[in-house]
Amino acid sequence: MSEKEPVHATRSITDPVEAVEYLKTIYETSTAYLRAAFERFSGEKDVSRRVSAHYPFIRITTEDITQLDKRLSYGFVSGPGTYQTTVTRPDLFANYYVEQLRRLALNHDVAFEVGVSDEPIPVHFAYNEGVYLEGDLDQSHLRAMRTVFDVPDLRSMDDSIVNGTHTEGTDEIHPLALFTGPRVDYSLHRLRHYTATSPEHFQNYVLFTNYQFYIDEFVELGRELMSATDDPDERAYRSQYSAFVEPGNVMHWNANVASRAVEGTPPPRLPQMPAYHLVRADGAGITMVNIGVGPSNAKTITDHIAVLRPHAWVMLGHCAGLRNSQRLGDYVLAHGYVREDHVLDADLPLWVPVPALAEVQVALERAVAEVTQLGDYELKRVMRTGTVVTVDNRNWELRDHREPVQRMSQSRAIALDMESATIAANGFRFRVPYGTLLCVSDKPLHGELKLPGMADRFYRERVDQHLKIGVKAMELLRDNGLDRLHSRKLRSFNEVAFQ
Repeated sequence: MSEKEPVHATRSITDPVEAVEYLKTIYETSTAYLRAAFERFSGEKDVSRRVSAHYPFIRITTEDITQLDKRLSYGFVSGPGTYQTTVTRPDLFANYYVEQLRRLALNHDVAFEVGVSDEPIPVHFAYNEGVYLEGDLDQSHLRAMRTVFDVPDLRSMDDSIVNGTHTEGTDEIHPLALFTGPRVDYSLHRLRHYTATSPEHFQNYVLFTNYQFYIDEFVELGRELMSATDDPDERAYRSQYSAFVEPGNVMHWNANVASRAVEGTPPPRLPQMPAYHLVRADGAGITMVNIGVGPSNAKTITDHIAVLRPHAWVMLGHCAGLRNSQRLGDYVLAHGYVREDHVLDADLPLWVPVPALAEVQVALERAVAEVTQLGDYELKRVMRTGTVVTVDNRNWELRDHREPVQRMSQSRAIALDMESATIAANGFRFRVPYGTLLCVSDKPLHGELKLPGMADRFYRERVDQHLKIGVKAMELLRDNGLDRLHSRKLRSFNEVAFQ
């Protein structure tokens, strides 16, 4: 372990593509150095030498504010000064970084400084596939590991920038992005654990659900879209998607594009929150995740998917209808939330409003109309817009009803679930456009409980249609364009430049 950390000079670069290529060079040589050092460490008895490598950074300095297009929600800094972020996985985020830098160059006409930061790369994060490094080490190597290598440090991967609590040091360098390199690396590794798919497969439009029935329909749809068809119109539609990916990174390739055998091996058991991906070459496909039940899962998965900077996420699941006029199978389009889930109270205070986003609301309503073939006034028969209550107690029905029912009435709530407000609130916190379209599966206040016979009938009649609506809404959002989708409602007055 005599080699020294690779040395890279800080360079001033004006071209976004060239800047990202230099980021790749720094990152790849630094992580390769760490991996080689660890391989030697794991087989050597001499473990006294310190080994360290550091994240690349990208920085801009501007002395004035250029006249900006006020319709934009990102791509510019809020005032004169120096702005910097550490960077990881430029191979995975290359297109994203190029687009962010392109907008900065357009708005501020500045060069980019690219170099090596003071932030060490934890040796675990030098392995993209989440190798369990400690697994084959003996006790002496385990004791020496923290002395020889940098390991993950929670102090460098908190959400202070996202939460607006970040305090700057004496160097007065402002954050350029919402997430630092270590914070992104942490989430990339957790995504593999929770979903059993690699971050590379996640798409920019994400559907969340709280029932496996929706996943079953999505798998059936994904596999169907990968199958060959002789219909020219259907073939053109299917060909936009290159593959369908299931847990274990099982790849079903599109037979309309190229005939290839299925690749990958399904995991022996499903992970906690399995993910499925309808992949497009440009990353603008659709990912669906079964988050299970409860706000804790909803926060956990959105905390990690947020680092991928998706363009939108939508909750597609079941709810309790709170109005007697609702029927089982009716849709609820949330335009407001009562947050009784509590998992985000410390990060996003309850006094912060979580507004409905017009772009997402319109896409969801239009998708319902197109799939159900109902228009305007008739659409009101099957869909109601209103406030959704999200709670953290699945058996809320067993409490004294007077107090919760009074609050639901005062808030004008029309539905109740355990995930929607959490996903919307984290979308607001992470600047990811969000929405909620639920389906009424029971009416506990009116004697219609979710019992096996009633539930089975409901599932058969509504899940397929509901999923088609969700997929259609995501395709509409994609077709409407990003400048319309990324709302200024999600950006603060002292905001980072990156989306």
